Order: sequence, then C-alpha cells, then structure tokens
Amino acid sequence: MARSLLKRRPPGGQVDRERSDVMHRTAGLAALVALTTLAAAPAHAAERPAREITASVETPSLFDDEAGGDADADDPAIWINQADKARSLIIGTAKNGGLRVYDLAGREVQAIATPDGGRFNNVDVLTGFKLGKRKVDVAVVTDRGLDKLRIYQIEPTGLTDITAADVPLLFSKDEAEVEEQATGYGLALYDRYAVVSRRHSTRLGIFRLQEQNGKVTYRTSDTLDLPRQFRLPNGTSWSPCAEPGEDPQVEGMVVDTEAGVLYAAQEDVALWRINMKGGHFSSVPRIVEKVAEFGVPGAYDPESEECVLDTANDPGYGGRIHADVEGATIYPTGKRDGYLIVSSQGDNRFFVYDRRTTKPLTVFTVTDGSRTDGVQHSDGAAATAVALPGYPKGLLVVHDGENTPDEGRTNTNFKYVDWRRLGLPS
Repeated sequence: MARSLLKRRPPGGQVDRERSDVMHRTAGLAALVALTTLAAAPAHAAERPAREITASVETPSLFDDEAGGDADADDPAIWINQADKARSLIIGTAKNGGLRVYDLAGREVQAIATPDGGRFNNVDVLTGFKLGKRKVDVAVVTDRGLDKLRIYQIEPTGLTDITAADVPLLFSKDEAEVEEQATGYGLALYDRYAVVSRRHSTRLGIFRLQEQNGKVTYRTSDTLDLPRQFRLPNGTSWSPCAEPGEDPQVEGMVVDTEAGVLYAAQEDVALWRINMKGGHFSSVPRIVEKVAEFGVPGAYDPESEECVLDTANDPGYGGRIHADVEGATIYPTGKRDGYLIVSSQGDNRFFVYDRRTTKPLTVFTVTDGSRTDGVQHSDGAAATAVALPGYPKGLLVVHDGENTPDEGRTNTNFKYVDWRRLGLPS
C-alpha cells in the first residue's frame, strides 16, 4: 500500500493552528481508503471527437535563447480594469525572461525583469487586497529560481513591485537547498492566501499574504503532501516514472473560492480536488480524473534523460488526459455554476468539466486559423466571464508551447480565445 499517502508536517516559521486533533488522527486513514477506491474506478468511455476552435489574438513571440533574453512563456493571468474594461491586462510569466504584460489586442505594454537569479514560473491575480488603508489589486508570481513569491501592485499604467525586502523562502531551509531547485512552482490565489506547489515534490503549501510597512510579505499557514505511490486494483503498487530523487509534482492549480475547493494538477498522476477552509486544507484529496498513463510501468533513461513507458503493459486504469495534466482555470456562470477547464498537454487537448459536479462535458483543441496558429503543449490557462471589448461572453487565454513560425528557434506565446467559440452556455 502507498506509504505516507497524506502528511501534514508543521513547516518552519509561524503556523496557524486551527484544525482539531481529530482531523490529524483520521486524515491519513481516510486518505488510504479514498485512494484505494479511486484507483479501482473504471476509465472513462471513449468521448466524442474534440471540438476544433481557433484563437482570435496572439501575443508576440518569446524566444528561449540568449538573443531573446531566455524568455519562455508559461502561465497567464487576466486582470479586469473595472473602471475601463478596454484597458484590462493579460499578465504572463516568461521564466528567465520575467513578466510580460499585454493589452487586449495582444500587444506587449510592459516587460519586468526577474531579480538576480530569479525565474518566474506561475502568476495569478488577487483583487481587493488590503494594503494600509487602501484596497489594491495584486499579481503574485512564483520565483522558482529564488524559492520566493514576488508581489506586484496592478494599475492601468502597469505593475509595480511591492514585495517586502525580507520575504522568507517558501520551502527550502537555506540558500544551499534553493540551489537544488526543489522550489516554489505552481500557484493559485484566494482571499489573502497563495497556494504554492513545490517543484520535484508532492508538497503543497498555503501562505498568508500580509502587509509589512507598505510592502507585502507572507507566512506559512498549512502544508499537505499528495501521494507519490498508488495501490492498483491488481494488487501491485505504482509510482509514475521520474528522474531519480524526484517525486510527481503539481503545477497547474485554481481555487474555486465560492466552493472552497482547490483543483491541483499533479502532472503525471491526476487532477485532484481538495477542500479548503480559511488558510487550511480541510479534507482528504479526491481524484477528479487520472492521466491516461496512470498505472503504466516505466523506466528512466539517463542517456536521453526521459522516461520510457511500457505501453504494451498498460493495465487500463487511466483516464482521458494525456500527461502532463496542466493549466487549470474556472469560467463561472453563477456563484457555483460554470466550467473547469484543464490542459491535456500530452495530446494538445483541453478538457471541460461541470464546475459544480466535475462531470466531464466536452473536449476541444485550438487549431490553426486565419489570424493565429494553433496551440500545442499548453501549460497555463486563465479564463474570465466578464464581458470585454471583442469578447462579449468572456475570454480564455492559454499558453502555446510551440508557436509558429519558429524561425528555427524555440518560440512560445499566449493565445486569446473568444469564449463563444467553445459553444457552451454562458
């Protein structure tokens, strides 16, 4: 049986202590039962062919080479300018290339460099954050190079860094451990909290954002470890193939604030649903859908630095999503209704679920169109149901990991999709 299926370890620094001793005593057993049941669930039946849609707008190419500033698009967020919707912004991470800010026409309006040694991975937006006597909107970024969060105040004119000078490390105990790069990775915001995943690890942390002398810092509120090993219905144990010393990590995440639920995409395993209350994880994680490769044996090849899966011995326990399961976002149609969208990076598709029930609804791909090329190997995604100029039913922004034409260089960007093209009620 899986060992250490669900652990809550008190992190360093201050920790909120509002959960009962009963939850601590019963959580591990409940996780054990839940995972055994879920592993035995049948795979989804074959779905209808994916709906093919096209993007309306794309951002400028980012090139991951010295000439391009080592810029590699990854994760977008949408900021709505409540005073003037036409001046809303799209904020995207570019890893070593920092942050890029775009207008609704896809034009770059601001570029923000990383601090020395920084590498920006994921970004999310929080509205109405109390800073002194004011409420401001902020963009929060995981700096996986330095194992820290960076916080930017958002205004129509652009972003301003308001990170406190002495923010703590997220997961590492010291700078030597930061160098190993098992650092802050995925990100989702809600209320005054940031949920952050740790690279090469199953760990999730919740961090409370707080003001400090007109700047913003944070402190650890809770941690949770997802499983790294699973018991299969045939009685064997399985762990997804990985480089030695690495565990199956989470990157794509989104919080359904109204429902008090975190959706976390453990790349080589499954999409998880985890209830939260305040700044704490409050329930045993539940699988929404496994990756298609769930249970498939594999071995790491050090020469190619890739995992080789033995698909001939696929036991058939997987779902429809082809690893990696990636960017997750929510399109609301009411307080609790709407859609959960998730990227199936391995086959360039996107899966849509009912927000209230997580029932699978439809599948789509973003293909070549007259204005833009299609989307491949998508990481991050962000959606809004707010009516914007050119997008009267809202907007979906997705990362394109294989932008064309590529000019013979690694080329990525972001695509804007008119929500109406998905053909779903809004």
